[in-house]
Amino acid sequence: MKLKIYLSLSLLMATLSFAQEKKAAKPKFNQELATSLGADQYGMKAYTIVMLTTGSAKIEDKAKVGELMKGHMTNIGKLADEGKIIVAGPFLEKNKETYRGMFIFNTKSKEEAEQWVKTDPAVQAGVFGYEIFPWYGSAALPLYLKHHEEITKENP
Repeated sequence: MKLKIYLSLSLLMATLSFAQEKKAAKPKFNQELATSLGADQYGMKAYTIVMLTTGSAKIEDKAKVGELMKGHMTNIGKLADEGKIIVAGPFLEKNKETYRGMFIFNTKSKEEAEQWVKTDPAVQAGVFGYEIFPWYGSAALPLYLKHHEEITKENP
């Protein structure tokens, strides 16, 4: 009986040890990829986040709001196709800061990010205001967009 318990425990320990070793394997560093993405030695780079806020315009015409939101979505797609915007999306809950959504722009320049956000018809109409912040994140962030298209059945 003791032998069976000892063998079972030994087998369990060996399995756990193997799983730990397998998990700990680090992917090989890819200098070409890091350079192409603008990564620093930590695999990171500077971006600019734009927080969309509730704007000052109060538009009651639902058709007009719908038109502006369609333009907003089209503009996001255009900026993404140009490699300027790499993350965009709304917040799902109201918050005290009146943040409605956010963009992560593929630039460290606040001025450039502001030029890009001002191309949004909903921003131009005052439906959204915005705040701009510098941000430091993974240089691989832009790579998710190509996979997003692979998992999207419908566009809003």
